Amino acid sequence: MSDFTRVTFEGLGLEFNLPSVAFSLFGHDVKFYGLIIAFGFGLAVLYGGRGAWKWKMSLDGMTDVLIWGTLFGIVCARLYYVAFEWDYYSVHLNEIPAIWNGGIAIYGGIIGALIGAAIGCKIGKIDFLNLLDLGALGLLIGQGIGRWGNFFNQEAFGSNTTTALFRMWSPKIQATLQSSAEALAEKGMTVNPDLPVHPTFLYESVWCLLSFLVLHIIVTKFRKFKGEVFMLYGVLYGAERMIVEGMRTDSLYIANTTIRVSQLLSAIIVVVALAFFVYFMIRTKQNKLPERMLPIIPAERPKSEKKKKAK
Repeated sequence: MSDFTRVTFEGLGLEFNLPSVAFSLFGHDVKFYGLIIAFGFGLAVLYGGRGAWKWKMSLDGMTDVLIWGTLFGIVCARLYYVAFEWDYYSVHLNEIPAIWNGGIAIYGGIIGALIGAAIGCKIGKIDFLNLLDLGALGLLIGQGIGRWGNFFNQEAFGSNTTTALFRMWSPKIQATLQSSAEALAEKGMTVNPDLPVHPTFLYESVWCLLSFLVLHIIVTKFRKFKGEVFMLYGVLYGAERMIVEGMRTDSLYIANTTIRVSQLLSAIIVVVALAFFVYFMIRTKQNKLPERMLPIIPAERPKSEKKKKAK
């Protein structure tokens, strides 16, 4: 095993070697980043499949959604990143398809997944609003677990801190901050490569997994209308990203400004999602909710699957 980096969590009194490569297969290194992303994606799919079964949604139709959503999600995640790093990619056009070298954006992936899911719902005759609610929960699973891939890559970290309990430091973080110090200074950020940083991957992971637990309870016990969980996802994730993005040192910016793309987009998502949620909750209490938005009742288990009672 090679490619280790020494990671220190000063506030916890921890220090250990962190590998980025999990194992080698047929002469190629399989990295923890890819394994963790795949694990998160797999759990999200399993959760979505279970939810689709309960809500009497066609599993064949869900397969269409999965294929189209995944395809568009990957492509748009890359295009979103490239668009805001165009100064570099405009003179390195051959590197645009090289997604394996890094450079994808979650919001781009979400936008693409929504477009692909809409196409899949049309083909597979799936209720799009129900799909949005299940998809939101799947996204939180994938994002909460996937962020640990950033940890193994020692990326997606924040600015300096000497007080945060989970502050961390590694030679890889030091090298990244040294190489980007000038660019960060242009954006008004002063960093010290020798000081620990905020583990923003951890903040987002914990927030996403807690949000999943909250929304899972809502969707199983308190759901009032279709699309409700997706709106609450927008509020919860948008609020977290708006705050945590302000700490990060690898943000995408609008042109030559100091406005962080994800921070601005998160603020817009929170306002819009909250406005829609309040509007439809009021309509629900007034019994004026359109019938097409009423939630589906979870399916009963087929009799053949129920345990036979002892005679």
